[in-house]
Amino acid sequence: TLVCRGKEIAVEVKIKGYFQPLNGFYTWYGRIDKNDALDALLGGRRTVAVFVTPQGRAECVVGDPDFWDRYRISGTSRPPYHIPTTLEEVEAIAESEHHS
Repeated sequence: TLVCRGKEIAVEVKIKGYFQPLNGFYTWYGRIDKNDALDALLGGRRTVAVFVTPQGRAECVVGDPDFWDRYRISGTSRPPYHIPTTLEEVEAIAESEHHS
């Protein structure tokens, strides 16, 4: 869900992120699938919003849409989704991906 300009809009997002060791921030970004309600609200303009998932919420910037009307979404903070925070968790994920 994207909370933007006083409205809640259900969105589908492809998102990923990475830790920046030089500045200590986690940067996440992605694209929001084409969404007519979002496009009607934003009209192709950038804005600040809050991205909410079942795992968390985070402030974000909703950027300009691409040629397929998919808005870019990005943030620099704890992301609104789970990320591994221990070495054991990272190793368990790597092990499960290796056996898939």
